[in-house]
Amino acid sequence: MNDHERFGKLVEIMGQLRDPGGCPWDREQDWGTLRGYLLEECHEAIEALDAGDLRGLCEELGDLLLQIVFLSRLAQEEGAFTARDVVRGIVEKMIRRHPHVFGDEHAADSEEVLRNWERIKKAEKAERGERRPSVLDGLPAGLPALARAQRLGEKAARVGFDWDQPGEVLCKIREETRELQEAVDCGDRDAMREEVGDLLFATAMLARKLKHDPEGALEGANHKFKRRFQAIESRLAQAGDSIESVGIERLEELWNEAKAAEDRS
Repeated sequence: MNDHERFGKLVEIMGQLRDPGGCPWDREQDWGTLRGYLLEECHEAIEALDAGDLRGLCEELGDLLLQIVFLSRLAQEEGAFTARDVVRGIVEKMIRRHPHVFGDEHAADSEEVLRNWERIKKAEKAERGERRPSVLDGLPAGLPALARAQRLGEKAARVGFDWDQPGEVLCKIREETRELQEAVDCGDRDAMREEVGDLLFATAMLARKLKHDPEGALEGANHKFKRRFQAIESRLAQAGDSIESVGIERLEELWNEAKAAEDRS
């Protein structure tokens, strides 16, 4: 059985599960229930990706593919589209948006590839009669704020609105830090909130310029903080102390010890 036949088999299995006499649970699912499962499977795939668990990632991507086939089956039952339409559409799109690979165009680097992608995408939407007033339009409403910042910066950069070097973004971060300090000194809470947002946005832009995912970088920092904090709790528990019973000086001392232990390992 080749890969095309295997995909067809998965589509066939989903059809059998949804048909009369199929699986009662699968037949009960609808758009609302599958939305939750789709979100869950996306998060599980990301968790495996972040953990570097490639075996787990393989399994989670299979679960995610199942959700795509499941949703496509619901659409087929309503006469909207089929799983094969989904595959056909993405194949045609990838060929159309990579003329430097499948056509006669040339792209010198990845930045030119992205500019061409946006140009072709804009032309496609114009052909369908779709008009987006801004190049920043089109991002999902549920996208996390940090990921949204990254994507906004990417979209603006594709039309030339960007810093040339990461060092320039660092200057912007220092500027935002000064403005935040001024807001703190004045006790202006509204200004503090605004300046904190500006600082976070600028930091996301720096991650983008350094070719790092800010969402992933922050998640790494979250894990590191949790790991070191729990090391402090463990040390205190071994000594018969609780974290509430010691002062900040002792906590900072233990934090530095946990950090040093990680650096040595």
